[in-house]
Amino acid sequence: MTARGLRRAASRLLERPAVPGRVSRACSTFRTFAEVLRLPQRQMTKLAFPLRELQRHLTPDSRLGLHVKTFDPSLEAISQAESVFAAGGRHRIEYVSSAVRLDHAPDLPHPEVCFIGRSNVGKSSLIKALFSLAPDVDVRVSKKPGHTKKMNFFKVGKYFTLVDMPGYGYRAPEDFVDMVETYLKERRNLMRTFLLVDSVVGIQKTDNIAIGMCEEFALPYVMVLTKIDKSSKGHLLKQVLQIQKFVESETQGCFPQLFPVSSVTYSGIHLLRCFIANITGNLKTDGL
Repeated sequence: MTARGLRRAASRLLERPAVPGRVSRACSTFRTFAEVLRLPQRQMTKLAFPLRELQRHLTPDSRLGLHVKTFDPSLEAISQAESVFAAGGRHRIEYVSSAVRLDHAPDLPHPEVCFIGRSNVGKSSLIKALFSLAPDVDVRVSKKPGHTKKMNFFKVGKYFTLVDMPGYGYRAPEDFVDMVETYLKERRNLMRTFLLVDSVVGIQKTDNIAIGMCEEFALPYVMVLTKIDKSSKGHLLKQVLQIQKFVESETQGCFPQLFPVSSVTYSGIHLLRCFIANITGNLKTDGL
C-alpha cells in the first residue's frame, strides 16, 4: 500500500477530522497515527521517526555509529500496531493490581514488558501517553519524584501486560533492589525491559543500578530517551551520540537502537507502540 493510500485508509478507520494545513511548533499532541499521516512529510518524519530526523543534522562520520533502522517498520505496520493500544468493544485495557513482592504479583499468562527508570524520568507520563487511546486507564502522574512505590500491572486485552516499576534514586522505596531484582530475575513471561533515560541529563550513576541488573541477569532491554521536547536540538544530538556510544561499548543485552520520545508532543510514541506490539508477538514486521 502506498503512503497516500495508507493515509486514506487510516483516516477512514479512525474517523478523525483533518488537521489544518499548517501546524505551528506549539501544536497539541498527535495521539493517533492517522493524525500524524496527514502532516507534511518533514513533520510526519519528526513525529514518527525522531531519531531519523536527528540523524539529518549529523556529519557523515557521526551518522555511522547511530542505529536508526535496526527496527524499521513500515507506516502501515505502525498504523496496525495502534489497534493493540486502542481500547474498544471486547478489547479492554485496564489496571489490574499493584504488588511490592513478586509472590503478590498477578499471575497473568500473557507476555510482559516492564518500564523502569530514575525518579522523575517521566515514566508514568510515558505510560499514560502510550495508553492515550484508552482514556479510562488510570495511570497516575505526579509532579513529585518517587510517586510510584509499587509494581503496577496493566493488562492490555489478550495481548500483553505492562508493568510500571518503582523509580530508583530520589525517594525510592527502601526495598527497591529486592523488589525489582527478584522481579527481573524470576518473572518468566518478561519479554523486554524498557529502561528510561532522561535525555536532558543523560545516563546518571543511579541508572547503573538498572543497567547492572539487566546485564547481570542477561535480560534483553531497550533504552528509551524521555523528554526530548525539553532539550535544544544540539544538546539532544550530543546526548544521543553519547548514549549510543555507551550502549555499543558498555552493554551486551541492550537493543542497539535508541527510542527518543516525548510524552508532550507524542514524538516517537507511535514507533514505540509498534515496537512493543512486535516484541510481544502481536505484530509481525520486517523491522527486526
